[in-house]
Amino acid sequence: VVFKDFRVSLRLFTDPFMHYVRYQGKSILVSKDTPLLMNKKKSYLVNFWQYHFDLWFHSGRVYINQVFNHSLDFVGYRSSVRLNPAMVRGQMLENSFLINNAIKKLNMLIPIIPLIRSLGKAKFCNLLGHPVSKPVWSDLSDSDMIDRFGYICRNLSHYYSGSSKKKSLYRI
Repeated sequence: VVFKDFRVSLRLFTDPFMHYVRYQGKSILVSKDTPLLMNKKKSYLVNFWQYHFDLWFHSGRVYINQVFNHSLDFVGYRSSVRLNPAMVRGQMLENSFLINNAIKKLNMLIPIIPLIRSLGKAKFCNLLGHPVSKPVWSDLSDSDMIDRFGYICRNLSHYYSGSSKKKSLYRI
């Protein structure tokens, strides 16, 4: 890389706020584009990364319309990632016997976000998916907690499997 091109690529890192992200094995260092000169600390940081880790910076532009149409808020930052609903595959075993191994297997695909909302309504976790520790849960036996979780999973499974009784089912 020529010294002149290096200065052009540093134009991206002129804002006082820099953000570091790792995604799929790639490192991304982001800064808002402003015409100010880069201060000495940022220059040292960029030089350290380039020469010590053999990383070269490429400037790029994110268009605001794209960010707001396909964006995700994460820790106060807006990410331009397309939101494809992730799916969780769960298996529930019913009517299983140890002797003759007759197993009726129920496979279900459930979107993650409605599952977290439903678990949040049942007070298993908050709406971010973090577990809630309450004295109430310490009084429940393991089987009671598994039964409650199974009840939620069954309702979600019936709701997403096209059950004819959808209107009478627990709505998410």
